[in-house]
Amino acid sequence: MAKALLGHVGISPDLRVVDENRRLRRRVEELETEVGRLRSINEALAARVNVSDDLLQIVPDAEPALA
Repeated sequence: MAKALLGHVGISPDLRVVDENRRLRRRVEELETEVGRLRSINEALAARVNVSDDLLQIVPDAEPALA
């Protein structure tokens, strides 16, 4: 019974699982790099846009709703 309870100790990990973990970690690193790149592009684009000016162009002579 003790061997059945402790049999899992000392067994080397399955090489397929080790390879899959390595592949997934590499993919996560690639995706994190891509997210960083896209965030920097998004910040650069957002810095060039002035939302208040865009809204004024859409509705140039709008009156306040509660005036």
